[in-house]
Amino acid sequence: MECELSQLKVGFVGAGNMAYAVAEGLLKSGDISADNVTVSAPSDRNLPRFQALGARVSHSNTEVACASRLLFIAVKPHLVPTVLGQISPHVTRQHVVVSVAAGVTLATLEELLPDGVGVVRLMPNLPCVLQEGALLLARGSGAGPGVESLLKRLLAPCGLVEAGPEGWIDAHTGMSGSGVAFVYLFAEALADGGVKMGIPAALAQRIAAQTLLGAGLMLRDCGKPASVLRAEVCTPGGTTIHGLHALEKGGVRAAVMSAVEAATERARELGRK
Repeated sequence: MECELSQLKVGFVGAGNMAYAVAEGLLKSGDISADNVTVSAPSDRNLPRFQALGARVSHSNTEVACASRLLFIAVKPHLVPTVLGQISPHVTRQHVVVSVAAGVTLATLEELLPDGVGVVRLMPNLPCVLQEGALLLARGSGAGPGVESLLKRLLAPCGLVEAGPEGWIDAHTGMSGSGVAFVYLFAEALADGGVKMGIPAALAQRIAAQTLLGAGLMLRDCGKPASVLRAEVCTPGGTTIHGLHALEKGGVRAAVMSAVEAATERARELGRK
């Protein structure tokens, strides 16, 4: 995209949490002006928060497509064909279309859009709303390396932004998109364990949250593999190794791997549909 970033017109078809998180990140980058952002949704329910960011809002997907050069498709996967059918006559080779719909392949997106349009699949996750997300993008044949560099720059305030082949997108969905819920389940169980051992529930929940936050920051920032950090917590005959043994007997490692596999396969199934 050759225009100055300060003049880049950005659109969002869909106004859910992921669209809001990405929009907020784009604006935090400082490169995009809020009055160059337009958002559409069928109802007013989610639009006021975009207005609070300074963005323009509309009920017309076509209006957003016409007003934008960088266009995010942030609707449920089963709605993508309908939405792209609406906007396709108004999309040109000057557009870059970024889909955040789980399972919808680049081939499907390119088939539903005019020839030569740059298409990107982007999979964010829920912590993007706190600018602590993990995002993976994959480019279609019409989107060059410059598009990848631009998106990495604009989305950096959302969290970690990486690029890779499309085959990684569904696995990222299973590991990081769905993985957020897996972590919440573990946090809930951790707090329940504290309650069982006599800690009040509210306090146990706060301690569990802080434990996960601290462990995650160490894993991200210390530069050591999880296996090394885990070993550093263990002392011979201590409390941690006894607890880890109980987790291994419960099959937690295999269960988590199976959960990622199941979520990934579901994302692939959505793509085939």
